[in-house]
Amino acid sequence: MAVFTLPPEMIKFYKKNIEYITEHAVDPDKRRYAVEGEAPRHYIDIDHYVHTGEDPFEVVPKKWYDAVDKFTEDTLQAYGIVPWHVNVMVIRLTKAFEAKDVDKILHLSADLGHYIGDSHVPLHTTENYNGQLTGQRGIHGFWESRLPELKSKDYDYFVGRAEYVDNILEDEWATVKGSFAAKDSVLDLERKLNSEFPSDQKYSHENRGSVLIKTYSEEYSTEYHNMLNGMVERRLTRSIIKVGSYWYTAWVNAGQPNLDELLEKGPSKKLQEENIALDKNYRGAKIKGREHGN
Repeated sequence: MAVFTLPPEMIKFYKKNIEYITEHAVDPDKRRYAVEGEAPRHYIDIDHYVHTGEDPFEVVPKKWYDAVDKFTEDTLQAYGIVPWHVNVMVIRLTKAFEAKDVDKILHLSADLGHYIGDSHVPLHTTENYNGQLTGQRGIHGFWESRLPELKSKDYDYFVGRAEYVDNILEDEWATVKGSFAAKDSVLDLERKLNSEFPSDQKYSHENRGSVLIKTYSEEYSTEYHNMLNGMVERRLTRSIIKVGSYWYTAWVNAGQPNLDELLEKGPSKKLQEENIALDKNYRGAKIKGREHGN
């Protein structure tokens, strides 16, 4: 969707490669299984740093080295680095545009979109990321996957045009702050619904391929979605315009290179081989995890 927010100077290149970018937007999740140090790039447990009543966005410095000086890099890595990593990714994408490096532009564009999307998810901003601290285990996938799966076809994806962002880091921190502000509603409303909804109707079983899985029922999901009053749609569509805007910002910062010159190029054989290796490592890591009960 983010591709269609781009200006004419960019959209031809991105439309030509939309299949690659869409397919590989999930690569960062695959690397969580296979690459050490990948996981912290997807979240920030901002509430780890505060006591009751404190504002975490006043406590945690926005600039990376200031935060390292205050908390140490090991601590930051332990509790997530998504706003800082998004900023780094935009810088890397800018350099890729400057070099007119098609492989890096495609790879970084896909990855950047994933991290931006993660920063828009309320449960990516808290230590209680899956409701495990409040008896709501499973709520992460419920909010992030099950609700969009059932309801996203009705969302309004007309989000406007990508805009230049003067300060990516500040803007990304504002996104995290908005996600964190929604976190209590995500948890509290589901807890309330769970206390009122007939327990024997909360879950259902559905066929996924050849596998029968237990999932939140459509009735329970619809009620929760209604209680959230458009939150999932707002966070999702906001992430779309942010992705386009951050791509656009990187391109402008690179001097607006002529992407039409790259239209005859596609993902190189080397990049395709790296993607195949990632898929292989991902499958192997998942199998190993299952063998160890993870």
